Amino acid sequence: MKRKLFLTIIIAVAAICATGTKAEFRYGPTAGVSITNLNFDQSLMTIDNSVGYSGGIMGELMFPGIGFGIDLGLMYEQRGATMHLGERLMWSSQGYGTERSYLHYLAIPIHLRFKYTRLNGFEDYLAPFIYAGPSIGFLLAHNKIDCLNYNTAELGIDVGIGAEIMRRWQVSISFNYGMTNALSDKTLTDFNAVNTSWAFRVAYLF
Repeated sequence: MKRKLFLTIIIAVAAICATGTKAEFRYGPTAGVSITNLNFDQSLMTIDNSVGYSGGIMGELMFPGIGFGIDLGLMYEQRGATMHLGERLMWSSQGYGTERSYLHYLAIPIHLRFKYTRLNGFEDYLAPFIYAGPSIGFLLAHNKIDCLNYNTAELGIDVGIGAEIMRRWQVSISFNYGMTNALSDKTLTDFNAVNTSWAFRVAYLF
């Protein structure tokens, strides 16, 4: 399934690149705030959303006339959730209570995007866009919760919507759902978690 997804993305990117030669590439800084969570296989405890942050650089390659392109980035992202481990004896007996899990990632998103620019000149002021694609995250660090195992990398899928303002500023809202496990419990089998998050980001493209 994952191989088919990557193959589809590669074919789509190649098709876009073949449709035109006057591609416009821009790049710039981006930053945002997110509502993050951990989605476990089983509901053994209460999990609360947490606030995360992100920042980095993004690039956009668009093909004028067709509205399609790609974007990619190099991002720091803080993810995780607040876990009420003390609700279960198996964890409370080890001294765990309400624990905030901090996961720090270097994320590399690669998205296909469509920007609607046929607005009779209004696109110079406001142009809506949508995007979707994978995001690969490499775990840089995490806080110490000894009952958990942490995976060094994870794969997620982003889906987002936004608008470009004055041809420079871009604001977007996106949802990320993990496709591979981010962490697991050391003693329980089949008790794994994936990252999920809603993110609001602002970028400025040169």
